Amino acid sequence: MMITRGNKYGTHRVIEPRGALPQAAYRLDNDMDVRYSNEIVADVASLNIDSASFSQIKNEVGGSISKISEKIMEIVTERGKMQNPVTGSGGMFIGTVSYAGEDLADRGIKPGDKIASLVSLSLTPLKIDNIIAVHPEIDRVDIKGRAVLFESGIYVKLPKDMPAELALAALDVAGAPAQTAKMVKPCQSVLIQGAGGKSGMLCCCEAVKRVGPTGRVVALLRNKEQGHFLLSNGLAHEVIYADATDPIDSLVKALAANNGREYDVSISCVNTEKAEMSCILPVRDGGTVYFFSMATSFTRAALGAEGVGKDVTMIVGNGYTKDHAEITLNILRECEPLRRYFEGRYV
Repeated sequence: MMITRGNKYGTHRVIEPRGALPQAAYRLDNDMDVRYSNEIVADVASLNIDSASFSQIKNEVGGSISKISEKIMEIVTERGKMQNPVTGSGGMFIGTVSYAGEDLADRGIKPGDKIASLVSLSLTPLKIDNIIAVHPEIDRVDIKGRAVLFESGIYVKLPKDMPAELALAALDVAGAPAQTAKMVKPCQSVLIQGAGGKSGMLCCCEAVKRVGPTGRVVALLRNKEQGHFLLSNGLAHEVIYADATDPIDSLVKALAANNGREYDVSISCVNTEKAEMSCILPVRDGGTVYFFSMATSFTRAALGAEGVGKDVTMIVGNGYTKDHAEITLNILRECEPLRRYFEGRYV
């Protein structure tokens, strides 16, 4: 069989519309019997669906497990990838390499290697044979299927010092704590919204480390059990309970938790819409607002900041930054309480 070289960015797999990149495309070619010399094909064991996407699907079908399965199959069958048509987001997978093209030989990847994808399912050709189990409490779907990684696609070999499910849970949100490590400086005050979720807890841990003894990290969330966990394990200096879709209540509580002062940095890890202003309002002029949540409307954020006269730097939640996988896995290696919490919930 003649094996040709595909486009580095995967445009050879785009069916509709022609000329689009895979993430923006409506439909991809997910024929796994067609091979390219610069692609990786993996047998997929689990999908970690983006939190905003999974929440939207679950709410749309009324929480029914069977209907969640049907909806995911419907999306993948129609699009050749797992891209929620409402949120536009995807997730990631773990699996075992079944084919590695000869043009990727210098990467040291080979059949049998267990990997986690570090690019979104919204641009990953995916074929699902059947869905084995749905875990709505952790946004995970166990499947039998296959996926393609392009030459430009990033991935990581699964670490040997932790279960695959634990690595999957952390790597799914690796961009958030890694970006936190880059943004947060000693002595700063940091507000983290949605602090009770995976990305929020990892960001809290990294932010406390980065601000040092003279900084302050405040966690905003709704679940008191998760709030107690953060406080009792030193992963936040203070916890406030608020609805991030209520910007004024969130603002009042956030400022009170920071001795009346505005914050240097605010990070949004919520998985619901209309939480943008709760993240913007508490930040000082010249401060930084980081929207990791894929539920964010950047129109609402930009026009909202303009409307209240906030001169802040707003950062799009890019899921990739240099060394993000290693930074995130090291948080779990270094923070035993958080690792135990993740193992109890995701493994």
